[in-house]
Amino acid sequence: MTEPDFPPPRGCPFEATDGHLARRETGPLTKVMLRTGDEAWIATRHADVRALLTDPKFSANRLDPNFPVIVGRRLQRQDSPRSLLSMDPPEHGPARRAVLGEFTVRRLAALRPRIQQIVDEHVDAMLAGPRPADLVAALALPVPSLVICELLGVPYPDHDYFQARTKTLLNRKATKEQAIAASDELRSYMDDLVTRKEADPGDDLIGRQIRQRRADGTADHDALTSLALLLLIAGHETTANMISLGTVALLQRPDQLAELRADPAKTPHAVEELLRHLTIVEWVTSRVAVADTEVGGVPVKAGEGVVTMNLAANHDPDVFPEPARVDLSRGARNHIAFGFGAHQCLGQNLARLELQVVFDTLFARIPTLRVAVPIDELPVKDDATVYGLHELPVTWDAAA
Repeated sequence: MTEPDFPPPRGCPFEATDGHLARRETGPLTKVMLRTGDEAWIATRHADVRALLTDPKFSANRLDPNFPVIVGRRLQRQDSPRSLLSMDPPEHGPARRAVLGEFTVRRLAALRPRIQQIVDEHVDAMLAGPRPADLVAALALPVPSLVICELLGVPYPDHDYFQARTKTLLNRKATKEQAIAASDELRSYMDDLVTRKEADPGDDLIGRQIRQRRADGTADHDALTSLALLLLIAGHETTANMISLGTVALLQRPDQLAELRADPAKTPHAVEELLRHLTIVEWVTSRVAVADTEVGGVPVKAGEGVVTMNLAANHDPDVFPEPARVDLSRGARNHIAFGFGAHQCLGQNLARLELQVVFDTLFARIPTLRVAVPIDELPVKDDATVYGLHELPVTWDAAA
């Protein structure tokens, strides 16, 4: 029997390696064997990924028995409430619009002072603590966790509970039983929280959604629980990994980092380039064809699955010249680190804002910051669905 050949290992912690890029040279789509033993197409070219993510002949429905399961385990039960990630039109549009207003640039700008305060407090604590420090534990994980908890109205003291279960859920090496248990416990936690907030809606995202949906006549406890859980998981895990990996990438390029320190107005462009280059969500976005169609001229039959290799697409030389080179002035927002089309990340504006505040503050306040171990000794999350670092030991001069 042919051994599964997808997903490929990342290899070098901070680069797109041959395992991700090689198939782009063989054609618009190529076939791979998943861990389930099923075959699926993979799309590696930027134009093809964008095309299939906007093609109505492809479905995001994870309950479809033909939907490609990359990690070798199907967790979503047929009776589970559908999440935004799994919805198709016409259901998806109204469900997304109901919460989209929470993540506009204008609304999030009002959060900037609080995000700045959170970052400053954690940098203060790090500076007052021992050296070396673990940047993941001291800054990268707690900052986005606290921000998303405050935004949703989730008690931050519960963060150890949901972070531990999220780690299991996203671990590709976890057994199906372990992943199901983690998923069930997270859903039970959020179900209880939403129930309490329904009795007394506060001035937070969940509370506002409860009042809005009651006024609209669209109140649905299970749907809101599913939405809140999605936002909680995505809102801390992805940004935390970008903070740690992005910090290393910047420290490896002192000349470009010096330009950012001298002119923070350049930070938004730098964030876009880091998002493109690192692409921590490498291949999560999948679709199943619900009708015969084609991608890049390659026929795809109804019932066939397609996986988008976002990392490869973000290193497409036809779109990003010299894609392996980190150019912090590139500022190309046509990357697909947040996905593309109707399902692109709801919280992308929040993630951008947090990354900008963290990088500007961290490197301004600790100009001598450096990684405390050789780069090749950093413990990477090669076992996780969302790529990142388990730990990032850093140190700095005492006068910092």
